[in-house]
Amino acid sequence: MRKIAAMEDFFSDEHRRQIEETAKKVGFTVDFYPRDTLTPGRETEYEVFYGFPPMDLLKKAENLKWYCCSFAGVDRFLSDDIYPHPDVMLTNSSGAYGITISEHIIMVTLMLLRGMPEFTESVRHRRWHDPIPMRSICGSTITVLGAGDIGTHFARRAKAMGAKLIRGVRRTAKAGDPCYDEMYTFDRLDEILPKTEILVMALPSTPDTVGILSRERIALLPKEAIVVNVGRGTAIDQEALIEALNNERIAGAALDVMVPEPLPEDHPLWDAKNLLITPHISGNMSLGITRDLDVAMFCEDLENYAAGRPLKRLVNRKIGY
Repeated sequence: MRKIAAMEDFFSDEHRRQIEETAKKVGFTVDFYPRDTLTPGRETEYEVFYGFPPMDLLKKAENLKWYCCSFAGVDRFLSDDIYPHPDVMLTNSSGAYGITISEHIIMVTLMLLRGMPEFTESVRHRRWHDPIPMRSICGSTITVLGAGDIGTHFARRAKAMGAKLIRGVRRTAKAGDPCYDEMYTFDRLDEILPKTEILVMALPSTPDTVGILSRERIALLPKEAIVVNVGRGTAIDQEALIEALNNERIAGAALDVMVPEPLPEDHPLWDAKNLLITPHISGNMSLGITRDLDVAMFCEDLENYAAGRPLKRLVNRKIGY
């Protein structure tokens, strides 16, 4: 019998039933393990991994043909060196996180536009704060750097809230979702940064994206700009961002990802002006709908895999997504 190892902590009884029923329908059995756990010596039994396996056992899983990661970002799983052979297929769970992360982006964007860092500080010290000028997503010009599932979920919500202009920026020039008013490629980023009020970054970590928001590009942003990053911390020159915030060269930033993670207690990011920091929690499995979507997408691709059809979320390990 062909076997699957499903390694996650979030599975409910309904999730287990859904996975088991789909597996049985296509000729597989399933063993469930907690995340990052697999009985040593049994890794060779499995043709499919789903979830988060122990990294040291991936290489030993000599019969592995497909690994479905329960995350959207898979940069740690790209190298051929971690697999028993280079033909192992890697899929991600892009599509499960659009709702939760886009809601996080909306939340921190509104907090910055409406002065919540300043009000929070006043309330902490029990001081009544006079009103201050505020801004809105309505009427704003937004650049979404990374126009994939997460960026597009945000762009749709921002459009519904009255954003004046939404520009998408991606690696290729293919057409985007109708929520984008304009679409650009990475090489044209310098043209649009000076006209950007809200910059949302939802990029995977690839050679094209590391350091993409450089010191020089931060300097192109107007004084009223805010930066929100939910992709990878490697995309931003953090030292230059700190300087821009502390010198009030830009209006604010919100980082859910940074380098390193966890952020050390003495890191200067903690003290940067008008910066919201969250500890990489915009995605994860915090929402029930994220967990449900993740399992449903695995089951969908399990049927594709068993039937010999292309996998919907197959990652090109050479380009990183």
